[in-house]
Amino acid sequence: MSLYQHIMVPIDGSETSLHAIEHAKAIGKAFGGSVLVLYVIDPYPFTGIGTDLAYGQAQYVAETSEQARDALARARQELEQAGLQVETLSLEGSIVQNTISQVVQERGIDLVVMASHGRSGLEKFLLGSTTDRVLGSVQVPVLVVRRPDDAASADKTD
Repeated sequence: MSLYQHIMVPIDGSETSLHAIEHAKAIGKAFGGSVLVLYVIDPYPFTGIGTDLAYGQAQYVAETSEQARDALARARQELEQAGLQVETLSLEGSIVQNTISQVVQERGIDLVVMASHGRSGLEKFLLGSTTDRVLGSVQVPVLVVRRPDDAASADKTD
């Protein structure tokens, strides 16, 4: 049996997160593995007061669900063109790393391939890093990839 049979790629629809698909494709082809592409929608991204919150949240979830479908379709197409077995999954989860960790356990994932946006300084402090939190919450190898332009911009802020 090959080392990485079940690969998962969590994406958020950004070009940076979709860059991880390239790496998952190469690893999947090398090891003959299948790829699960996961999009986690945080249903509570903001807080507010009054009736505008309910409307704003419903609109946000609808728009984000559409973005998830588009990103997952794009990833599926790219991986299937490479001859890989692909599954896509969109879930709601207010704590993204917990949802990712749960899927890793439930699906018997052998490797997580995910992108890092390369945030640093105050931006990282304020926004946090889903990738950092996933590294601390899963018990399988995690390959963290960065786009070359992300690495260059992160170097300028350090």
